[in-house]
Amino acid sequence: MALSAVSDDGGVAQGILRRQALRESAARTYARALPIVPVRARGMTVEGADGRRYLDCLSGAGALALGHNHPVVLEAIRAVLDSEAPLQVLDLATPVKDAFTDELFATLPPGLAARARVQFCGPAGTDAVEAALKLVRTATGRDGLLAFSGAYHGMTAGALAASGGAAAVGASAAGVTRLPFPYDYRCPFGVGGERGAELSARWAERLLDDPKGGAPDPAGMILEPVQGEGGVIPAPDGWLRRMREITTARSIPLIADEVQTGVGRTGAFWAVGHSGVVPDVMVLSKAIGGGLPLAVVVYREELDIWPPGAHAGTFRGNQLAMAAGTATLAYVRENHLAQRAAVVGRRMLERLRRFAAGRPQIGEVRGRGLMIGLELVTPEAGPAPEAGPITETGAIAEAEPTAEAELNEEAGQAGCAARVGPAAQAGPVVDADWERTQGGATPYGTSPSEAALGAVTPCEGAWLTGAEGGGARGVPGGDARGALGGGAHQALGRRAPYDGVARTTAPPADPALAAAVQQECLRRGLIVELGGRHGAVIRLLPPLTITDEQTEAVLDRLADALDAAIRTPGARSGELPPAAAPFAPPFAGSHR
Repeated sequence: MALSAVSDDGGVAQGILRRQALRESAARTYARALPIVPVRARGMTVEGADGRRYLDCLSGAGALALGHNHPVVLEAIRAVLDSEAPLQVLDLATPVKDAFTDELFATLPPGLAARARVQFCGPAGTDAVEAALKLVRTATGRDGLLAFSGAYHGMTAGALAASGGAAAVGASAAGVTRLPFPYDYRCPFGVGGERGAELSARWAERLLDDPKGGAPDPAGMILEPVQGEGGVIPAPDGWLRRMREITTARSIPLIADEVQTGVGRTGAFWAVGHSGVVPDVMVLSKAIGGGLPLAVVVYREELDIWPPGAHAGTFRGNQLAMAAGTATLAYVRENHLAQRAAVVGRRMLERLRRFAAGRPQIGEVRGRGLMIGLELVTPEAGPAPEAGPITETGAIAEAEPTAEAELNEEAGQAGCAARVGPAAQAGPVVDADWERTQGGATPYGTSPSEAALGAVTPCEGAWLTGAEGGGARGVPGGDARGALGGGAHQALGRRAPYDGVARTTAPPADPALAAAVQQECLRRGLIVELGGRHGAVIRLLPPLTITDEQTEAVLDRLADALDAAIRTPGARSGELPPAAAPFAPPFAGSHR
């Protein structure tokens, strides 16, 4: 459709949406929740066929590091077109490809770049994941794979089998051993923080060393430094280092899936840079193509033993994508956009944390750099008891030790008891960069609010929180840490130590509220994505070029949309706002 056909009354847009609904596959996703027809875009602004403008915090699912139609990207594309160079060359050598490879290697972790090889894949991240899995299986002669709960690696068979939702779509996960990812808010061990991350690492280590553990000999371990589709869950830096130690000691190649976290998104050029970990294999796509389809696998040269043609693809020679990618990588590097993403991301997290205070529907605010998530919950449902009674005031009553207490004994918490003070309203914020910016160290996996309040502390036999219990271990009872730590956690259903006391989980996720918030955002000219285990996480992926003014506008609109959705009758009953139908059932986007 020509741009001149744009109609101010929205009739053209509605016609296109109706025809799309009639003709396209039922598998379409974003078009259902975002009933807009983009016709123009520049930077962070998208204009629809109806003339409305939106601030785009989706950014092509993170593919647009510089936003839409950035001048350096357009210039690079025009230069290739004007040169009459071939646009598609399979895997032949070209000056454009050589320039891209040079720029890519200039950004890689030095420990990898010095002795790396690169495989150009089909143009989607899922194909690069398939190539990485094929690579490590060929190099090791083993077939098993270590993957993590909550992961998302793509929609082709092998990548989907390694993803957390494989069973939901009938993917065969034969040979895949699923390990617990350290998800602090909904900790699989019921403790969160440093202890939860430690137990996750110990679980992996013990399973691999147990001859009866049932895990097939692993050809590799694949993980995301920040789980995106899983709900914007940053992996603790210390935990990532433990995974590197565990895999190195057992000669298991470590695969870092940086498809969405790469090119400055998390505040480092590659998210593994936060922890100092150098993986054996890196899977890269999305932003590396400057908005055009491109995917590669970069790996240690010792793994490069597969024969010619072991992994191929017709469109692995996309010259326009390589030119756009070179321009994007160079612009991000030369203009220090990763560092700016860290600064702007911290500012956004802090404001969102303040906004979450007094709004128990916001269970947790978390993120790293410009990869931010807000998990929405149903607070009136209350924390679900897992063992022992819960008093009417929300304090934890004593209970008999559970079987899980036995599991935790060697972790140094056997026989712990805890009391919690009055419930607080504010939700915690998880900012994985906080430790660096404060110039000090916190226990890995501990969020800044928890470190500040003393809600999660290293345990040497006991955790004592709340006014009655004194304070966190070693903290006077009158200290704000002791007075607020346990209460804030309990109000939000955070975990208490589980040896000898009842544990609680976070309140249930609220996907209907998240869908309502997404629609309220759209009405206010803001495009956001949903994600998380139940589609209840509001995800923000703004371009790295977001201005200070745009940052404030995004936060203002999001805050207004959240309050509007919370007030709307039926928003939490599974009903959708009338304007959302029929295009917006709750969903979590999946894409590669």
